[in-house]
Amino acid sequence: MSNVPQQRISSTSQQTQASLSIWGWGGLGVVLFLVTFGPFAIFYLAFYIFCFIGGGFAVTLLYGKINSEKHLEKCEQSYLPPTQIGILKTLDEMKLEMKPIKIDRRLTGSSFIDEPLQQVIQFALRDYIQYWYYTLSEDESFLLEIRQTLQNALVQFSTRSKEVDWQPYFTTRLVDDFATHLRVFRKAQDRLADREDKQRDITEELVDSFFEAEVEMERKICRDVVCTSHKDEEGFLRDLCELLLYLLLPPGDFHNKNMRYFLREVLARGVLLPLINQLSDPDYINQFVIWMIRDSSCNYEAFMNILKLTDKPPELEAVKDKVLEELQYLRSLDTAGDDINVIKNQINSLLFVKKVCETRIQRLHSGKEVDALKLAANFGKLCVIPLDHILIHNIALQFFMDFMQAAGAQAELFFWLTVEGYRVTAQQQLEAMQGWQEDGKKQPSATKGLLKAAALGVYEQYLSDKASPRVQVDEASVTILGEKLQKDDPTPEIFDEIQRNVYDMMLRDERYYPSFKQSPLYVRMLAELDMLKEPSYRGSDDGDGESFNGSPTGSINISLDDLSNSCHDESMHLHAFISDTGVCNDHGKTYALYAITVFRRNHDGSEDCWKTYRRYSDFHDFHMRITEQFENLASILKLPGKKTFNNMDRDFLEKRKKDLNAYLQLLLNPEMVKACPTLIPYVYDFLENKAYSKGKGEFARKIDTFVNPLRSSMRNVSNAVKGLPDSLAEGMTKVSDNMGRMSERLGQDIKQSILKVPPLLPKSDIDPEHCRVSAQLDDNVDDNIPLRVMLLLMDEVFDLKEKNQWLRRNIKNLLQQLIRATYGDTINRKIVDHVDYLTSPEQVADYVKKFRDSYWPNGILAETAPRRDKSIRMRTRIAAKTSLLGIMPDELKHIIGADTTRKGILRVFDMFQYQPTNRRLVYVFLEGFLETMFPQYKFPELFVKLHSRSPRIHRYSQKLKSSSLKR
Repeated sequence: MSNVPQQRISSTSQQTQASLSIWGWGGLGVVLFLVTFGPFAIFYLAFYIFCFIGGGFAVTLLYGKINSEKHLEKCEQSYLPPTQIGILKTLDEMKLEMKPIKIDRRLTGSSFIDEPLQQVIQFALRDYIQYWYYTLSEDESFLLEIRQTLQNALVQFSTRSKEVDWQPYFTTRLVDDFATHLRVFRKAQDRLADREDKQRDITEELVDSFFEAEVEMERKICRDVVCTSHKDEEGFLRDLCELLLYLLLPPGDFHNKNMRYFLREVLARGVLLPLINQLSDPDYINQFVIWMIRDSSCNYEAFMNILKLTDKPPELEAVKDKVLEELQYLRSLDTAGDDINVIKNQINSLLFVKKVCETRIQRLHSGKEVDALKLAANFGKLCVIPLDHILIHNIALQFFMDFMQAAGAQAELFFWLTVEGYRVTAQQQLEAMQGWQEDGKKQPSATKGLLKAAALGVYEQYLSDKASPRVQVDEASVTILGEKLQKDDPTPEIFDEIQRNVYDMMLRDERYYPSFKQSPLYVRMLAELDMLKEPSYRGSDDGDGESFNGSPTGSINISLDDLSNSCHDESMHLHAFISDTGVCNDHGKTYALYAITVFRRNHDGSEDCWKTYRRYSDFHDFHMRITEQFENLASILKLPGKKTFNNMDRDFLEKRKKDLNAYLQLLLNPEMVKACPTLIPYVYDFLENKAYSKGKGEFARKIDTFVNPLRSSMRNVSNAVKGLPDSLAEGMTKVSDNMGRMSERLGQDIKQSILKVPPLLPKSDIDPEHCRVSAQLDDNVDDNIPLRVMLLLMDEVFDLKEKNQWLRRNIKNLLQQLIRATYGDTINRKIVDHVDYLTSPEQVADYVKKFRDSYWPNGILAETAPRRDKSIRMRTRIAAKTSLLGIMPDELKHIIGADTTRKGILRVFDMFQYQPTNRRLVYVFLEGFLETMFPQYKFPELFVKLHSRSPRIHRYSQKLKSSSLKR
C-alpha cells in the first residue's frame, strides 16, 4: 500500500520537472530570440504567419473556381442539343458581308429639285438623328427606313402640289389673308385708342384687343391660345404633323407608332417650330424688309419724316447715339482744303438730326405731344387753295365734299360736278356725230334723243320742283332753262349760266367755301396735300463752335409760317442761280446734277442761304406743274429742250446751265411774282433743300391725264367726276371708253342714272366690321386680278373704306384706267405667267437651295444667332420704316394724299412689331396653304376643332346667345 503514494509522489515530481523544463527551455528560446532578432521580432513573426494562412486560403478558392467552371460546362453540354452547322454558317456570312439597300433617289421628277432636296434630307438625318442613334446601335436599317419614309412623304407631297392651280391662291387667298389680318390689327389699334383705363402694358393690351377682334371677324376660330402659349402651340403642331403624316405616308408606316411619333416630334419641334419662331420675329422681318428693297436709295426726306413721326423714344435714342459716334469720328479727322467743306456739311447734317431727335424725345417724355393738325390750325395763317383748284383735285374735292355734306349743300356741289360730266360727254358725242357726217357714215338716230334725255335728267334731279334736295338758284334762270330743254336740242353749254351761279354761290356764301377755309377739314386737306410743314429747328446747343442753323447744309427748311407768309406777302425777296454743274452715276445711270445757290431775305432783315441740287428732269417736272396750273406762263417761260445724244458733253452742260439760269431769273422776276402771287409756294418747294417730290414720274408721264395733282383743263374735271357714285356723270363719262358702242352704253347708263339720286354714303348689306376683306369686293371686278389685288391692299392699308366713299370709287376708276392705259388686258396674263414662274422647277430648286444654305452653310448646321443688341434693333426699325416710306411713288400720294400714305405705311410696319400677331399671320398662311394643297379634305372644319380650345370663342358664343335672347 505504501508503494502507491510513493509512485504518486514520484509521478508528480516528474511532471513538475517536465513542466519546468518546458517553461525553462521556452523562456530560454524566447530570450535568445529577442537577443538575436530584437524586441520587434514578435510582430514580424505574426505577420509571416498571417500571410501564410491568407495565401493558403486564396489558393484554395482559385482551385475551387476552376474546377467548378469545368464541371458546369460538362453539365451544360450534356443537357442542351448541339447547334446546327447551317445556322452558324449563315450568321457568320451576315457578319462578314452586309448587302447595301438601294433607295430610289427620285422625289419630284425634276433633277433640279431632287439634288438639293436629297442634300437637305442627308443633313437633317445627320444632325438630328445619327448623332444620338449611333450611341445606341450600329445597325443602319433604322436610318434607312427613316429616309425611305421621308422620301415617300415628299413624293406624295410633290404629286399633290403638281395637281394644284396655285394662281388663285397667290392672287386671291394670300392677299385676302394679309388684308384681313391688317383689318383685324387696325380694329385693335382703334379699340386701344378708345380705351381710357390703360393700366397694363401697351403690348399686352394690343394683343388682347387683336384676338378679340379676330373672334368677331372669324366667329368660330381664335388663334390666341396657339400664338401665346408655348405648350399649346407645340400640341397644335403635333396634331397637325400627325395629320400630315396620315395623308402622306403609306398605311404601314403610319400605323407604326414608334416611327410616327418619332417623325412627328422631328417635324413639329425640329422643323416647324424653329421656322415659325424665325418668321414671326419682328427684328427678322425688319431686316427682311430692308433686304427686299435694298436697291432703292435712302430717302433723306423720308428719314426725317420718320424721326418726326415716331412715338418710340428708344428708336430716337439709338439714332442719337449713332449720330454722336459719327460726330466724334468726323471731328477726329485731320483734313484740309476741299475736304474740310465736305466734313463741315456732314457735321451740320448730323447736328440737325441730333437736334430733331433731342426735341422729339423731350416732347415724348414730357407728355406734351401736340397734334400737327391742331398746331397748324392754331397758326391762323394757312395757304389758300382757290375753289376752282379744289374742284378739280381728287383729294381736295374729297374734303370739300365732306364739308358740303355736313353743311347740307351737297346738291349744289353734285350739280356742278354732274354738269361738268355732261358737258364733256356731250362735246364728245357731238364731235363723233360730226365725224360720222364728214365720213359719210350713218348717224345713230338715238344719239340726240339720248343727249336730250340726259339733259332732262340733270334738270329733273337737281332743278325741278320735284328735286330733293333742290339746288337753290334764281327761279327765272331755271324757267328759261326748262323752256330751252323742251323746245331746242341740248348743247354742251346749256347749263353754263346756272353752273356759274352755283359756283359763285359756293365761292362767296359764308356757309360754304369761306367757312370751309376755317374748318378742321381744310387743315386736314392741306396735310394730305403735304402743304403743312413743321417749324424749323433753329440754333445749336452744341458747344464746340460749329455753325448750325437747322438744316443739313446750312439751309432753313420752310416752316408753316414761311409757307403761309409766302402765300400772302409779295415783298419777300428770293434770289437763286445755278453755281455749278456735275455728272453723277447712280446704279449705272448717268445724269447731270445742277447745284442751285438760294438766298432768301426775311422780314427782320436777316438773310438765309443754302444749296439744293436738281436734275433736268426735276426742272421739267416743275415746269409742267406750273404751266398747267398757270396757263398764261406757258407762253412766257420756255424750258430748254431735251437732247437724246451727247447730253453729258461738257459744252452742252454749260449751255444748258446758262439756259436754266435764264429760266430761273425770269421765274423769280418781281414782276412775275407780282402777276402770279400763288406761284411762290411752288417755287419755294422746288428750291427747298430736300429731295424734290416729282408730280410726274416716268409712269405718270405715260398716263398724265389720270394722275396730275392740279389740272386746270376741264378734261381732268371729267376724270374727277367719274368717281361720283351711281350718278349721271359716272354713266356718261364711261361712254367715252369705247366709241364704237357709245350710243348703246349711253342709253343704258342714262336710264340707270336718271331713276335714282346718287347716294353720298352707300351702305353694304354686309357689315364691314365683321367679315373678311374679300367678301366686300364688287362683283364687276371679281374677274380682274390686278384690280382685285390693288383694291384689297389699298382699302386696308390706307383705310379708304372708313373715309369718303366717293374717294374710294374715284380711286377704283383711276386704277382701272391706269391698268387699261398701261397694260390693257395683258396684265392678267402677266400675273398668271409670273405665278407660273414662281412655281417652276427652277425656282423651287432655288428656294430649296436657299433653305439649305441658310440652315447648313457649307454643309454645317448653323448655330443659333445671338439676339442682337437693343440699339441695333431700334436703328433697324428706323431704317425699315424709312425704306418703306421712301419707295412710295409720288403718284400714289397724289391719288390718296400724302398724310394718308404715311399713316398707311406706318400701320403696316407697326403690324409686324408684335410677335404673337405675327405668329397668327404665319399660321393663317399655313392653313390657307394646306387647304389649297388638300382641297378634298375638310381642313376648314378641322382647324375650327383645333382652335376650339380658346376661351374667347366660348365667351363670344355666349355673348351672341345672350344678345339673341334679348331680341
